[in-house]
Amino acid sequence: MRVGVLAVQGDFAAHERALARAGTEAFPVRTAAELARAEALVLPGGESTAMLHGLARDGLEAALCESLTAGLPVFGTCAGAILLAREVTRPAQRSLGALDVAVERNAYGTQVDSFVCTAEVDDPRDELAGLECVLIRAPRIVRVGAGVTVRARVKGDPALVSQGRVWAATFHPELTSDPRLYLAWLRSASESA
Repeated sequence: MRVGVLAVQGDFAAHERALARAGTEAFPVRTAAELARAEALVLPGGESTAMLHGLARDGLEAALCESLTAGLPVFGTCAGAILLAREVTRPAQRSLGALDVAVERNAYGTQVDSFVCTAEVDDPRDELAGLECVLIRAPRIVRVGAGVTVRARVKGDPALVSQGRVWAATFHPELTSDPRLYLAWLRSASESA
């Protein structure tokens, strides 16, 4: 599977390395032509407002919306989750609206309030049990739509969700050496193709 990583802002290179640990080569996406080559896409963490500006500046926003509508598998982390959300608060911000969730930006505090914890899963046999979550100025998912599956929680809040081919995490899996989340997402993307 050809996996692109949006490279307009944020730590896209860390996602490329994480995908390589999961056995998948990834490439940076900066143009609509590069996006058209992607069979799946990662929206990295970073600063969601800056990403929106970059998408508009580079003429990528319309192409990305078309790809999402066409069913492109997408995984957004932290700021990428904010971009995917249907509703964004604190402050309100436009988004791509591809995932039926509401998120509150910087909900756990500022940079100095960043923390690492273990994902909470319903079943200890879940493939993501024990997953380390790195939260940096992280958003909080405050509403989950009926068609959204909560796959993991942090401090009781949904932290990893999926709706069809769209996955989002409020944390940074690229900052750990654990490839399980990428493997689960890639498997889901392949199965629903």
